[in-house]
Amino acid sequence: MSSVNDIQNEIIEEFNILGDDKESTIFYIMELGGKLPDFPENERIDSNIIKGCQSKVWLTAKDDNDQIEFLADSNTDITKGLISLLIRVLSGKKPKEILDADLFFIDKIGMGNIIGSQRSNGLAAMIKQMKLYALAYQTKQNA
Repeated sequence: MSSVNDIQNEIIEEFNILGDDKESTIFYIMELGGKLPDFPENERIDSNIIKGCQSKVWLTAKDDNDQIEFLADSNTDITKGLISLLIRVLSGKKPKEILDADLFFIDKIGMGNIIGSQRSNGLAAMIKQMKLYALAYQTKQNA
């Protein structure tokens, strides 16, 4: 299994191919969101909505052999693409790996220039929620 940093470097390489073409980059992010697994309808509940996102983003996490598996969806294509990138990097990792992750790929691919301040706040809220799930599972494992 690839490390958090290995996956981030793969993402950086993919985005480097697109160069500075903002339109292609946004289209690619939306395309990535379309590859997310279907999100169960019964999980589209208020308690699974990430607070702080302009769009609706649902996120669940489950413990799978001491690794956290994330599942998410959004009502907008670009936000769905953003959460798919985070899932790609953090899903299937141990809680400590998620908590210790320095998500450098976000700056390296110029995400701040692409998505604007409102979505940047939402992206930060997504990361925070994923790390909160990791902290909860780590606390549970250590109990």
